[in-house]
Amino acid sequence: MGADAPGAELEDIAAAARTRLVHEIEASGALCAEPAWREAFAAVPRHLFVPYYYVGVPGGYERRWGEHPDPAARERWIRGAYDDTPLATRMRDGELLSSSSQPSLMAAMLAELRVEAGDRVLEIGAGTGYNAALLAHRLGDDAVTTVDIDPEITESARRHLHAAGFRPAVVTGDGARGVPERAPYDRIIATCALPSIPGALLAQCRPGGRILMPFATGVVGLAVRDAGCAGGRFLAIPAFFVPLRGEGVPQREPPRLAGLPRRARESDLFRFLLALTRDSVDPDEAHALWEREGMPPRDRYGLTVAGGRAWAWLDDPDGPYVWPLPDVRVPPGLSRGGR
Repeated sequence: MGADAPGAELEDIAAAARTRLVHEIEASGALCAEPAWREAFAAVPRHLFVPYYYVGVPGGYERRWGEHPDPAARERWIRGAYDDTPLATRMRDGELLSSSSQPSLMAAMLAELRVEAGDRVLEIGAGTGYNAALLAHRLGDDAVTTVDIDPEITESARRHLHAAGFRPAVVTGDGARGVPERAPYDRIIATCALPSIPGALLAQCRPGGRILMPFATGVVGLAVRDAGCAGGRFLAIPAFFVPLRGEGVPQREPPRLAGLPRRARESDLFRFLLALTRDSVDPDEAHALWEREGMPPRDRYGLTVAGGRAWAWLDDPDGPYVWPLPDVRVPPGLSRGGR
């Protein structure tokens, strides 16, 4: 790049990088189930949603941003914006508060959301606004609502969306309560890790709808039968998201690994089982089960909600391996229906 790259040249770099990203997403297999999302990833400019981000370097983080006075640094920023990696976008005292998820993981989740023309979608966790833009490109602005508890996040997401030409509803509020004033929804997707299944989301999703949410280092797809009943399996892929923030969200300690065999301690699949059963199964018992069942992958597990109760299971919701989860409660002031 020359001494100073004009905006047109940066846009050319972005277009080439976006094409490369789409090819990488396709190569990952994330679009196999729903190739229609290819057009959205090819059209939506991710760099407009990450005007700055942080990358890990020895001793901390390096901030990359689009207004850097050095043209070579601006090029690193725009190329990095199209890497198939998660990007840290908001830090506070070394704690990650918000990020732009790995695009191939986003594509896999959007494909598993199984949207159809005319669907209305609620997104829990606005982040940068990039995921809402992909949804709005596919379904239209009026069909998409995104919510986040942090007003700084919603304001920046709204600004990014407008810069990219999108106008979905961006709401500041507790994601665990949903957005009842815009319900009902045909699909609900969370882009932050939930510690339990919020009853408000079941109440705001139409019967026959689908909820996709990160849970215990995985992503579960729940088919909604009615306001009190839903169930489904986890996707095979791992997923590590910033946890949901809001009133009453519990802070969890990491599960105990001391004393367990090295193979278990270093296994992502075993740590997933520990996270899923942490309230009901001792780690030693979980290890014995894990070995006995042949180190099961994530897609052998699932979640079920019925009658105000929720439970996780291995292979079969009525089988021998069933573990209770926190009860499902609808917050005060929320009805079981939506308008």
